[in-house]
Amino acid sequence: MTDTSIPRADQSLDDEPTAAAPVDGEPEETETAPAKGDGDLFRQSEIAADYIEGLLDILDYDGDIDELVSGGRPVVEVVGGRLQNLVGQRGATLEALQELARLAVFRQTGSPSRLLLDVGGYRASRRKELAAVARNAVEKVKEHGEAVRLEPMSAFERKCVHDVVNAIDGVESESEGVEPNRRIVVRPAD
Repeated sequence: MTDTSIPRADQSLDDEPTAAAPVDGEPEETETAPAKGDGDLFRQSEIAADYIEGLLDILDYDGDIDELVSGGRPVVEVVGGRLQNLVGQRGATLEALQELARLAVFRQTGSPSRLLLDVGGYRASRRKELAAVARNAVEKVKEHGEAVRLEPMSAFERKCVHDVVNAIDGVESESEGVEPNRRIVVRPAD
C-alpha cells in the first residue's frame, strides 16, 4: 500500500510514479500530458550538469560529471574524491543540491524536472542499506503481527523502502506524517 495523498508544493519529487497511484509527492501523469522524449530528458540532465559543474568550480572541488537518462528520468552523477561534503549528513546536502539543480532546469526550460542527482554513488549504497531496513521491518511484522514504524526519511528513502516492502507478500507499507518527520509504517496486509 502506498501513500495516495495529494502532493504538497513543498514535497520532493524523488519518487517514481506507479501505475496505481503517485507515491510521496510525485504528481500523477495524465494521458493528456505530452510524454517527454529521451532528448528532452537528456537536455535536462545537461542543464543540471552545467549548473553542478559551476558549483564545483566555485567550491574548488574536482569531480567527473556524467549526464544520462535512466528509468525515464534525467540523471546527473558526480564521481571523484573529496565529495562527501556534497552528500552531507544522511544525504541532506545532496537533496538540497538536487533541488537547486531542478530549479536551474526549470529556469531554462519552464518545466518541472524529476532530475535525480547522485554524488559519489551515495544513492546506490543508501538503497542497499534501506533494503536491509525494509526486510528487517517485514520480518518483525511477520513475526509479531504488529505494525512497525520506521524513522523519518526523505522521499527518496521512503521510495526505496516502499519498493522493497511492496514486493513481499503479506505486508504493506504507507507513509504518514508531515515533512521533515514523514515516515513509513509497515503492517500486515489486509
